[in-house]
Amino acid sequence: MRLNDGFWLLKHDVKPYAGLQIVQTIADQDGYKFQVSTRPVRHRGDTLGGPLLNVRVHTPTEGVIGVRIDHFRHVDPQPNITLFPDASPIPTVSLSKVEAAKSDDTVHVLTTGALSAEITAKPYTLAFKAAGRTLTFAGYKHQGVYDVPHRWTLNTAANSSCLAQDPSANPVPEPAPRFVRYVHSELNLSPGELVYGLGEQFGAFVKNGQSISVWNRDGGTSSDQAYKSVPFYMTNRGYGVFVNHPGEVEVEVGSEKVSRVGVSVAGESLEYFLIYGPTPLEILERYTRMTGRPALLPAWTFGLWLSTSFLTSYDSKTVAGFLQGMQDRKCDVRVFHLDCFWMKQYEWCSFTFDPENFPDPKAYLSDIKQRYGVKICVWINPYISQLSPIFQECVKGAYLLKRKDGTPWQWDLWQPGMGIIDFTNPEARKWYTDKLAALIDLGVDTFKTDFGERIPHTSVVYHDGSDPMRMHNVYATLYNQIVFDLVKERFGTGEAVVFARSAHVGGQRFPVHWGGDCESTFEAMAETLRGGLSLTLSGFAFSSHDIGGFEGHPPPEIYHRWVAFGLFSSHSRLHGSGSYRVPWQYGEAAATYMAKFLDAKHRLMPYLYDLAIKAHQHGHPLQRAMFVEFPADRNTHTLDRQYMLGPALLVAPVFVPEGEETEYYLPAGRWTSFFNPQRVVAGPVWVKEVVPLDEIPVWVRPGSVLVLGPAGMGRPDYALDSALDVQVYEIADGETVRADVPLGKGDAIAATLQAQREGDEVAVTIVAGSADVASVSVFVEGRPVVRTAVGRTLSVSEMVKIQR
Repeated sequence: MRLNDGFWLLKHDVKPYAGLQIVQTIADQDGYKFQVSTRPVRHRGDTLGGPLLNVRVHTPTEGVIGVRIDHFRHVDPQPNITLFPDASPIPTVSLSKVEAAKSDDTVHVLTTGALSAEITAKPYTLAFKAAGRTLTFAGYKHQGVYDVPHRWTLNTAANSSCLAQDPSANPVPEPAPRFVRYVHSELNLSPGELVYGLGEQFGAFVKNGQSISVWNRDGGTSSDQAYKSVPFYMTNRGYGVFVNHPGEVEVEVGSEKVSRVGVSVAGESLEYFLIYGPTPLEILERYTRMTGRPALLPAWTFGLWLSTSFLTSYDSKTVAGFLQGMQDRKCDVRVFHLDCFWMKQYEWCSFTFDPENFPDPKAYLSDIKQRYGVKICVWINPYISQLSPIFQECVKGAYLLKRKDGTPWQWDLWQPGMGIIDFTNPEARKWYTDKLAALIDLGVDTFKTDFGERIPHTSVVYHDGSDPMRMHNVYATLYNQIVFDLVKERFGTGEAVVFARSAHVGGQRFPVHWGGDCESTFEAMAETLRGGLSLTLSGFAFSSHDIGGFEGHPPPEIYHRWVAFGLFSSHSRLHGSGSYRVPWQYGEAAATYMAKFLDAKHRLMPYLYDLAIKAHQHGHPLQRAMFVEFPADRNTHTLDRQYMLGPALLVAPVFVPEGEETEYYLPAGRWTSFFNPQRVVAGPVWVKEVVPLDEIPVWVRPGSVLVLGPAGMGRPDYALDSALDVQVYEIADGETVRADVPLGKGDAIAATLQAQREGDEVAVTIVAGSADVASVSVFVEGRPVVRTAVGRTLSVSEMVKIQR
């Protein structure tokens, strides 16, 4: 929310009540409670009238300090964001005072781990410190409540939403209030400090200078709207900020006051947590401890997903032809997805296969699953068309979101007269999941949980009394959790997955998420990567996208480039709107290229699945912005067209036409080409090169141990501890590197390998467990020094002489 006219003045009629001085302090076991006056208090007469802010500074877990600002206190509105859903807090707090000659000059200090907050009374300020420096601070008049004339709020997401303005959806709009109250807080931005995250944002990767509304909307990837908005950002100064508010959060990232991040929420209360971490991964670890970590996914989800596409015509014969064609070309599909038209048009959702195209769906699904070894995913959403045969069931059971007059909320965007399932109603949840359970009985394995963004927020009533403004974003989390939990109940822990578009805080617990509707252009491909990197800096571990783009028909070279990028993403799906994405539509060479990259991904499964385990245990994402792995290298802090896939692989997708140079950056060290290990480049260096259509720059970080599975497996879910190729890259003298070998089921680790170099000798050892290692390769200066005989089992130290 922009409150100011320039720096010095407020907008006309904005009434400010900024916290000026502490008038009372209470210490308890978790922190401090302060009463903060919004006017100077010189004598008792000044205590009469005017807002008094209640500010709580506390620590919920180690390395995290929370600040809650309350104006009016009453029953907390619902819903709230669930904190610590699957990991317990780590309590640690120390309180102290720095006494001064005058009591007003006393500094109260709260410490948790290496992080501390110092609070001054007069004037009221708050500084966060760690590692011998001030990370950021809320200075004089940086916190308060503001009464804002409604005319100044018209550009916010909540007021400009088409759902609020559409007369069919909101036929009797409530009169607008004269003023809207906001709680507002600002934190300082230091010179050179950069801000990242805030969910899946498709605009500039570095958020400085942007005004961002944390408010889920269905705007595509070429807009400033987000399907997955998350009120969490991270900076390159060693901390993150999580705004614990489920409704609209308006964030001015150096855009109103260029040296501050301003956060505003409508209402009477604002809480944020400052999260310290010496590294970005430690910040994410603490943030996901608070908000939840991703479930462990089954190995099959890392294979190739193929969709029927959206507007294309398809029936059982077309589907079988796709799968056979992919198998013939060694582009084996692991998950086949049936998009919207598996149901009859105008009836979404009916949860019933269209009998014209699928007369016996159970027999048909069973047949293609047996013949092609695929899992089945079907498209759903939380909306019920008025023409759906089950619409009256919803009306009779009161399963739909209602207007204030008790009638179902309906509108015509997307489906005729559609209503929205009220997931706060336990009976509606059961009704919905019973429909999905019947599909599982037919042979469906998972669901694409589309939509969930355009959720009304005015003049509607939820079954449990939830505040519609606060439920708008939370709805996505609730929707995906309900579906994910059903799949987990039916198939077991570690075997559940959804393919979701919308999300909010906590949505990372129910993977996977894809990037929404993008065009078939290089620009949209870059947007998709920026959105994915912003998402994985917001607590989400996995990221996917529509390979080739959703809208339009990609030219072959864009399709080739996107296939390479997609198969070096955590999850890989071929999907379009009005055209198919099977490779032979783009020339037979496309299938050859795809088979090469798909086999590489299958071979990388021991590495990728181990990353998935680490994500589940620690909240570390698979696809990582470069600065996450190289925070000390300033060159990495703005890079958004390349990424690290885990700690070992650098991936640089190509966003230029054939024959044109691409450019990417390699940090310090000797990097080895993954596909051509004889090629070694010493960084730091900017690489400019022309990349053929059948290649993608993938580099192995020095000091890495990659555990690869055998070639030609044709699927991702094989025995990940068998017939392994262990590759050791550019290990330094005196360096010891370890790599875990997952079993491929749950979080079990089959073995731990260790590579240790002393002088000219490298010892490769299994230090725990057991694994079948077919070969060991040690790469030095681009040359494989030793490759052991295929079929040997590594059970004792292998001494490898480095040949100079």
